[in-house]
Amino acid sequence: MTAARELLAVAVVGHVDHGKSTLIGRLLNDTGALPAARVAAIKAMSASRGMPFEWAFATDAFQAERDQGVTIDAAEIRFRSEHRDFTIIDAPGHREFIKNMVTGAARADAAVLVIDGGAGVQRETRRHAYLLQLLGLEQVCVVVNKMDSLSFKQDAFETVRQSIVAYLASIGINPSFVLPACARDGDQIVEPGERMPWYDGPTLLEALANFRAAGRPERLPLRLPIQDIYKFDQRRIIAGRIESGSLRVGDELLFSPSNKAAQVKSIETWPTSPGIDIASAGQSVGLTLGDDLFLERGEIASHHATPPIETDVFRARVFWLGNDSLVEGGTYLLKLATTATTVVVQSIEEVVDTETLERRSEKGVDRHNAAELILRSKRVLALDEARDIPRTGRFALVHDHRIVGGGTVSMEGYADQRPSRTRRATNVTRVEHRVSTEERSQRAGHHGGVVWLTGLSGAGKSTLALELERKLFERGAQVYVLDGDNIRHGLNADLGFSPEERSENIRRIGEVAALFARAGFIAISAFISPYRSDRDRARAAAGEIPFHEIFVRADLAICEERDPKGLYKKARSGEITDFTGIGAPYEEPEAAELTIDTATNDVSHCVDDLVDYVSCNFALHK
Repeated sequence: MTAARELLAVAVVGHVDHGKSTLIGRLLNDTGALPAARVAAIKAMSASRGMPFEWAFATDAFQAERDQGVTIDAAEIRFRSEHRDFTIIDAPGHREFIKNMVTGAARADAAVLVIDGGAGVQRETRRHAYLLQLLGLEQVCVVVNKMDSLSFKQDAFETVRQSIVAYLASIGINPSFVLPACARDGDQIVEPGERMPWYDGPTLLEALANFRAAGRPERLPLRLPIQDIYKFDQRRIIAGRIESGSLRVGDELLFSPSNKAAQVKSIETWPTSPGIDIASAGQSVGLTLGDDLFLERGEIASHHATPPIETDVFRARVFWLGNDSLVEGGTYLLKLATTATTVVVQSIEEVVDTETLERRSEKGVDRHNAAELILRSKRVLALDEARDIPRTGRFALVHDHRIVGGGTVSMEGYADQRPSRTRRATNVTRVEHRVSTEERSQRAGHHGGVVWLTGLSGAGKSTLALELERKLFERGAQVYVLDGDNIRHGLNADLGFSPEERSENIRRIGEVAALFARAGFIAISAFISPYRSDRDRARAAAGEIPFHEIFVRADLAICEERDPKGLYKKARSGEITDFTGIGAPYEEPEAAELTIDTATNDVSHCVDDLVDYVSCNFALHK
């Protein structure tokens, strides 16, 4: 049995008019992929337009492309070499069609960046290179084309080579090959040619042969986004395309973010019948399940051992295509796999000029620039980091029914919320107390509840919490402070400071604070608690018990200047990683019940405000 030939998808990108389509046409011809009839047709098309033989016509399928000399859509062409198969993706170079270029490059394993040797590195060259980096393409071959315009001189090639290599290095790309070529005449495409004897590196075809089909989807964890649910002869069929991994009849599947589970009863395919026993990435299938679950479009099926991330907030690296600027606080439709949901730009962390690589702190992103954002969804999403599973880690942003941006998912600084949403205990029944909440309030002389102080390290949370505890105790209140450092000495001594462990730290504190409050105490919590989702869970844990979120405000510069425990200094030196405000985010409350500004008020004034607030809201009358 003949072994399957490896297929490599290669995107060819670069500035308009730098010769991408010509290079592809010549590559196809010189590898025997263009039939003689097609070559004759190209010759006739060229002659009818009064042009010399134009290899670009081999790939430019639209009449508008032939007339204007630009590639509009991302065309895919298959060809074979001696040892492997290739899919060449001819990506548009014109800036007006850059979203088509992104679409094409997103499907590739590797990229060829084409540069006109005479024109050198242009704005669109840099922009396309930056997009390759954004999409995570690490295998890049640079072709310095049109060497005939440089009289095939080595020093001229070296000038262009050094310029592009320096730019690529600045964005984290180390090109595998940089080679000179004259695509029109075929020099260094498939055969070396004789006009550049000083070059002893590989031809383009030889360079492509060295690339690997990296991260083939079928080798990754299973991801099957649900596209629709159909009913046939009393069967509910879950339909979708397997984006990565594989599944077989009998597999137990987990559906996220609903976290429902069921066994695969059958795998249906069309138009073949009967069904199949196993399916893998790239196949569109229908599943029947052992249990009749209510599932919706947008859920992602996986195996239990390798589920996607669940979160309502993530860091995104976005390339902006909209005519209107992307703005902080803006609302857009996010499309990821089969999910479509509203997201809000919580913050713009950094804007990047893709030509100069200048990084700026701004509240808006102009067209054709990139940015690092924090996006927040109104509901929990199932997704992956783009570096792990690209198919469920890339997304598009839509506004007024138009694609206005594309980006990749990063969870840097944020926690996978799946552990905190997963309940593992079973056969558990709540015990009802024989002492009512009203009786506890009468005995204590105040209502029980939670006072949750949140803010940056150094904002003054612990200082205020301990002073508030003292003042309330002196007035006869049952009050207790839960402080971050004290809790980590005991209850949470097993937790570190990764995003997931910090999230679990706050989950436990929320539950403990709620227990104190139900016992009739005023539970004062003094924790950074940087994530809104964690604070929302702490509020939910309190249930019917009063929960008051107090934002202790002081900006990063002031907190770092105070640095009471020397933690900022350690974070800046690298001794502490993922420190809030430095290497990890802090999400300010959107609607805190009270804000205490310690930057403009002294401790006594802040404590008095807190005492007045608690006395009023907890009916403290002792």
